[in-house]
Amino acid sequence: MSQTTIETTTEPTIRYNDQGLVPAIVQDVDSGDVLMMAWMNEAAVRSTLETRKATFYSRSRDKMWVKGESSGHVQEVQEMRLDCDQDTILLRVKAHGPACHAGYKSCFYRNWNGETDRLDVVEKKVFDPNDVYKS
Repeated sequence: MSQTTIETTTEPTIRYNDQGLVPAIVQDVDSGDVLMMAWMNEAAVRSTLETRKATFYSRSRDKMWVKGESSGHVQEVQEMRLDCDQDTILLRVKAHGPACHAGYKSCFYRNWNGETDRLDVVEKKVFDPNDVYKS
């Protein structure tokens, strides 16, 4: 994770919520596209820093998971940034495949249409989830 340091600051102090989690926004380092948002606990943050593979905490499954462990769509972390309030992480990644489990490059593949009050799909599906996530 190379980044030119403009000024030196103190050790990072991540502000986790009451459940011990912090939101993490994942951005493609080359295109700037926002790929997804997921939650991280302290162990996921440490694992991400050590392995450079985006690692998250699943609230529904109550366990950590590495992006791509099922699909092969790994996210190689180039930078980990912390926002000004130190309560949100930005992972800038080299994406090795799409981010969305629904088959799209980004989890933000729908646009809220204010005129019709509907969600319009604005991206093309890049893979069939049934082919990737076999039970």
